[in-house]
Amino acid sequence: MDGNGRWAQSKGKHRVLGHKHGVQSLRRAIAFASEQKLEALTLFAFSSENWQRPVQEVDMLMALFFTVLSSEVKKLQKNNIKLKVIGELSGFSEGLQKKIIEAENRTQANTGLVVNVAANYGGRWDITQATKKLATLVAAGKLKVEDINEQLLNNVTCLAELPPVDLLIRTGGDQRISNFILWQLAYAEFYFTDVLWPDFDGQEFQYALDVFSSKERRFGKTGAQLS
Repeated sequence: MDGNGRWAQSKGKHRVLGHKHGVQSLRRAIAFASEQKLEALTLFAFSSENWQRPVQEVDMLMALFFTVLSSEVKKLQKNNIKLKVIGELSGFSEGLQKKIIEAENRTQANTGLVVNVAANYGGRWDITQATKKLATLVAAGKLKVEDINEQLLNNVTCLAELPPVDLLIRTGGDQRISNFILWQLAYAEFYFTDVLWPDFDGQEFQYALDVFSSKERRFGKTGAQLS
């Protein structure tokens, strides 16, 4: 969800305004994904590298995250949407950690769209923490090194309960992954758009899905094999 700050600055406003408008786009994206019966939507809200931003902006983002969790969970519950926050949550304040756990617990039994919010998250961190979990099992004598395979590693990543990612959408014009769900994106289609996140709506989302639908996904096979 890239481009909040630049969107505000282009209008002569403080970056904070962009983040607040970004929340509106977040609501639209979740509503659209739910209406389209998508299985899961993962949103990169705050990366492990974002702590390097100005302190004032980081503090504002933390406060906004807390407020959104407080105000949106009822809507998620009403619409049968399950919330999961992925990332190193110990980096947040105790109050925010508590709010995250409460929101997850309230929506845990929901069976509709799964919304994953990546916060204090990094793809390399995800792979590292998964590796540590397997190494701990090996050290305890509960797992043999020769038994480790891709499936076992996948089973201890943050998105283990979901199928592989089909589509990555990045707004804001940059064409890079920026340490987002690296393991899960192995066979995903990438869609980059110059549209800044506050301007991303259902029409833009649908266009990204249309582009995705036009792709021939071969997974190592030839086009002739698929046809």
